[in-house]
Amino acid sequence: MAQASDAARTVILTVDDDPGVSRAVARDLRRRYGESYRIVRAESGESALDALRELKLRGDLVAVILADYRMPQMNGIEFLEQALDVYPGARRVLLTAYADTSAAIDAINVVDLDHYLLKPWDPPEEKLYPVLDDLLEAWRCSDFRPVPSTKVVGHRWSARSSDVREFLARNQVPYRWYSADEPEGKRLLAAAGQDGQRLPLVITPDGTPLVEPEAPELAAQVGLATTPAADFYDLVVIGGGPAGLGAAVYGASEGLRTVLVERSATGGQAGQSSRIENYLGFPDGVSGAQLTDRARRQAARFGAEILTARQVTGLEANGAARTVRFSDGSAVAAHSVILATGVSYRQLEAPGCHDLTGCGVYYGSALTEAASCQGHDVYIVGGANSAGQAAMYLARGAKSVTLLVRGQDLSASMSYYLIQQINEAPNISVRARTVVESAHGSDHLEQLTLRDVDSGQTELVDAQWMFVFIGAAPLTQWLDGTVLRDKHGFILAGPDLTDDGRPPADWELDRPPYHLETNIPGVFVAGDARAESAKRVASAVGEGAMAVMLVHRYLEQS
Repeated sequence: MAQASDAARTVILTVDDDPGVSRAVARDLRRRYGESYRIVRAESGESALDALRELKLRGDLVAVILADYRMPQMNGIEFLEQALDVYPGARRVLLTAYADTSAAIDAINVVDLDHYLLKPWDPPEEKLYPVLDDLLEAWRCSDFRPVPSTKVVGHRWSARSSDVREFLARNQVPYRWYSADEPEGKRLLAAAGQDGQRLPLVITPDGTPLVEPEAPELAAQVGLATTPAADFYDLVVIGGGPAGLGAAVYGASEGLRTVLVERSATGGQAGQSSRIENYLGFPDGVSGAQLTDRARRQAARFGAEILTARQVTGLEANGAARTVRFSDGSAVAAHSVILATGVSYRQLEAPGCHDLTGCGVYYGSALTEAASCQGHDVYIVGGANSAGQAAMYLARGAKSVTLLVRGQDLSASMSYYLIQQINEAPNISVRARTVVESAHGSDHLEQLTLRDVDSGQTELVDAQWMFVFIGAAPLTQWLDGTVLRDKHGFILAGPDLTDDGRPPADWELDRPPYHLETNIPGVFVAGDARAESAKRVASAVGEGAMAVMLVHRYLEQS
């Protein structure tokens, strides 16, 4: 028999329209297999199919299905034929009377029947259990493929499907991807009652189907915290990149009631990096996902709350309180706020790029798509560290990787160690003074028109994958009219608030603003969103820690 750990959620299903027979079958099965398997019984083909679909959505495994031949509306063979579409790997047994033996034999060819049993099967020790023991052993030796709890069904060239996969991956939610065109994807769609016209379909651990879910709904359904536990905190950190995570770790570890609010996934741009090799303490490098996961767990261990998929839309100073408003109309208040909203990659304005975003054109590394790039030609737009890290990562499996750089070379914006690695990679090439003129494709990227900046000559190249890293835009539009920013939208703080270094005209306190303090007392900025910041992971983490130190100073004097 199977070990309980191997079959904790594995089902043996039996269906018979005679209640007495149904109970007898279930009784005999539980007596022998109840400790290792869950016995599910139904009294009609339709109810049994409903049960199978529910089990499918929940991710449960079905090892054996026993069905009575003579059932009204849907006989056992018809039922098993449909059950085959839901659980093709389950072993199938037909319960039949002696008079129906020929039908049972015919069913071997119709539904690939594994066995038929004559009723009655007394004693079960001789006529039932040996057969099921063999079938269960055969099932355990087959590829029944237990899968992670969350399942995503979508289309390869669907922008929304790509977004959902990226959201789950970056939030460390295990999931399994199924193409809507493949048999298992079709089975999951059918089990959820969907025809595949609206994708993606996400099936949560409890079996709830979500069609085209938005991030807040998806986050709540897969177990991510989305609602603050309190109305008031010592510190609200807005943004979950390195600066925000650093602030959350130091704030919570020093006794501040801290909540971190992230609109998408913790890690920011750094969390999407395939390899960070110049971060202190990691001589062999560390991926952005690994660094983010460690920082997130560290913040949680110290007691910081982390809210995901919450869009902040407003900031208000109400007396001594600082109120943070969310897009759904709710709010949370605190003594202090740290703005660590980070930046987003600028959009490529070339014709065709907007329509193909998520369908071959990606902003950031989109690591969930890396496996699909195996053996293909990949183009990367940009010449900074993020582009170089992505090039090195994708070059592991891609046929070729071409870096498209507007400048003369990589030295102006990329670290020396990365330039050396790129020069030594046999399948990476750099095209300087080259930009994307336009992108072409019907439902996915197929070609790019490249333009030489100096000569103006254009070239049409085949391309299915393009990753764009062309500079950063601060995520600060929601602060318009509240917090002072420079002409590019980066937040001003400390001596940078005015040209002469003096406090701004509406500054209310006797002291000048602290180094990372904005024009609103008690509201600080850290990381890439700050004007003139270094745009490096280490400096962002350092600023997060420094901002917490200044929060303590602010609270002591308030």
